[in-house]
Amino acid sequence: MSQDHAHARLRNLLAEVQRGELSVEDALRSIQPTTDLGFATVDHDRTQRCGLPEVIFCQGKTASDAAAIAVEIVARSGRVLLTRAAPEHVAATAAAMPDAIHHERARCITVDRVPVALVGLVAVVAAGTADLPVAEEAAVTATFSGAKVERHFDVGVAGLHRLLARVPAIRRASCTVAVAGMEGALPSVLGGLLDRPVFAVPTSIGYGAHFSGLAPLLTMLNSCAAGVSVVNVDNGFGAGYLAALVNRQTHSRTPST
Repeated sequence: MSQDHAHARLRNLLAEVQRGELSVEDALRSIQPTTDLGFATVDHDRTQRCGLPEVIFCQGKTASDAAAIAVEIVARSGRVLLTRAAPEHVAATAAAMPDAIHHERARCITVDRVPVALVGLVAVVAAGTADLPVAEEAAVTATFSGAKVERHFDVGVAGLHRLLARVPAIRRASCTVAVAGMEGALPSVLGGLLDRPVFAVPTSIGYGAHFSGLAPLLTMLNSCAAGVSVVNVDNGFGAGYLAALVNRQTHSRTPST
């Protein structure tokens, strides 16, 4: 929740109490830092601590539970991000909130009634088209978190000229998310070309000895290029979130006088 949105909501609550439309007890409940839904304890204080509302990981949750959590978060923050959403999660969330947007390839859902201003620039680079679901998850997450995003897709090292042609554009970003399966060489190459952080994401795309993402994970962890940090296999959300944090800090610094 933005500070302006939080202040406006508090003013409305106080006005409702003053007019007798809301009891003091109900007003206090509506500003508590958590809400107990029985099956979930929603953390409303997440934005104040971390700068972003609680994010819902749909995998393993029933559609009705995920939608109910989303409704509760939006009621207080005005916005929510759901990741790894299956069709049933999309349907339930859309039924509860018709303004929900489904980002199909990213497997994400967003509701953004209080959109944030986008600042800076994060580059999301994907080695192959098969890596795009994870890359899009990173891009949607970074955008929701307040970063401008540029996508550079299908530029893996098997055709190095494709990547080199994009390097001038990638260098304009405050940091880069590099998504790759197979042998996972893309982040190391980018790490040797850029003077900004590279957040490497191994994907579970590859043949047998790829071991469902273990091979690129180890490649990235063993990168000889400095400036490369690695998140878990297929964790586009984690990389997008981290990139947005770095981008936000880069573009919120007060110039020295």
